[in-house]
Amino acid sequence: MKYRHIARAAGCALVFTAIAACAQEASTPAGVAAAGAEPASAAGPAPLPESSSALPLVVVHKTPTCGCCGLWVDHVREAGFPVEVHDMDDLGPVKQRLGIPYGKGSCHTAEVDGYAIEGHVPAQDIKRLLAERPDARGLVLPGMPMGSPGMEMPDGRSQPYTVELVRPDGSTEAFASH
Repeated sequence: MKYRHIARAAGCALVFTAIAACAQEASTPAGVAAAGAEPASAAGPAPLPESSSALPLVVVHKTPTCGCCGLWVDHVREAGFPVEVHDMDDLGPVKQRLGIPYGKGSCHTAEVDGYAIEGHVPAQDIKRLLAERPDARGLVLPGMPMGSPGMEMPDGRSQPYTVELVRPDGSTEAFASH
């Protein structure tokens, strides 16, 4: 089972909800890149623009049928980020290239301005990361916490979760609690 690791971290009810959300067909907005499209620029990180209308491009790597990933993409777009989506069947090589620590994975991986963003990280945390510019690989939100962006429940239920900062050596530390 693709999401077996989530069961250990989040409990069965959440796993079935997460799998059901990911199994829903996600619509692909016009202008979204297909699998195999050229990756974002390899140039180093640039300073965060002061205007939110000039936020850097978020390149999202996800599977083609994941509904919760599509909802997270919508969340990031609504926060003002331009988004490019790469649908692919195997996210492992992307996670490995970006240095996502083992056990810290989720259902999609993004790149923004030289940083990796793993999972359902809130856009406000991405903006904070870009404003503070720490020496780090990026942010991770392991699993698929109920109530995180893209994992909202119809009845409003949520669980506490912590977004972690991934240091250059792969170690992690708390970045934001929600």
